[in-house]
Amino acid sequence: MTKLKMGIIGAGGIAQDRHLPAYRGLGDMVEVIAVQDVNSARAKEAAGKFQIPLVLEDYHELFREVDAVTICTPNKFHAEITVAALEAGVHVLCEKPMAMTTEECKQMIGASEKAGKLLSIAYHYRQTDAAQVAKRAVMDGDVGDPLVVRVRAMRRRKVPGWGVFTNKELQGGGSLIDYGCHLLDMALWLLGNPVPVEVLGSAYNRLSKTPNQPNDWGIFDHETFDVDDHVSGYITFQNGVSLLLECSWAANIKEDTMHLSISGSEGGLNVYPFELYRPKHGTFLTSEAKAEHNEQEAGLRQAKNFVESCLGKGEQLVRPEQAMQVSQLIEAIYRSSETGKGIRLV
Repeated sequence: MTKLKMGIIGAGGIAQDRHLPAYRGLGDMVEVIAVQDVNSARAKEAAGKFQIPLVLEDYHELFREVDAVTICTPNKFHAEITVAALEAGVHVLCEKPMAMTTEECKQMIGASEKAGKLLSIAYHYRQTDAAQVAKRAVMDGDVGDPLVVRVRAMRRRKVPGWGVFTNKELQGGGSLIDYGCHLLDMALWLLGNPVPVEVLGSAYNRLSKTPNQPNDWGIFDHETFDVDDHVSGYITFQNGVSLLLECSWAANIKEDTMHLSISGSEGGLNVYPFELYRPKHGTFLTSEAKAEHNEQEAGLRQAKNFVESCLGKGEQLVRPEQAMQVSQLIEAIYRSSETGKGIRLV
């Protein structure tokens, strides 16, 4: 069996904790043969840990050695490296979010279409059991026509104290672009990616700009913190659906909360834990299913889906046009917050 030759660009935590272990678990289908990082010591560390034969200084050199790359750099470099890889004839799995702006997303899609190479974005929440069961329920008509969607991605006091998460120039945003994007993507996917019409949003960074705040995920500099730690949004769609969004790294709440629910014309569902609610004969029936939010397994499924798609043996789950819609809405929420006005998209 022909193995896909994979390269890794960016050898930090997400590469070593999710992507490299997943590819190692698919050794009969894929071989990671090269790694590149601007931090050469980190690249050598990853190479030693995962038995990667080539450590390269320049990612352009890496393209000549591989069939596909997984991009795990700060968000600022997603578009630049993705376009370069596609132009070199290499398939791309890029970490989320797709890019810093919608315009960059369009450039990435254009390069993919011109090169005839795959481009996928690492929204791995879709691959969890919880998401898959919820998708089947929506497609089977268990909620009827979706009407209102509620998304909450709330962490109590967990600002990432490592990497460049709090650097707006490199990341483009904070809690929304890092964490809320996952549940926003899943909600859009469950709905069938309807066309958004208008966005109203507010972004805050008051708590993390205050000194001596408690934080469970390490130490960060409150003076240089320049991204959002709390965001709310309201989105309407062409088909009449409305979506309420709230996400945070640093909320004053009792405990972390991850919530996605849909109220529809025939019933409703809750994803965490998975439950269906359907009226019948003047009462309500509640159905439950064991469907975990199993991120480690989801990472393996994501890798397998990408590898099989590159080898022509599967169809990619996350289409770049769908990932661009997430970026478009994030960009609109930030713009709405900055201007104090709703943003019309169509």
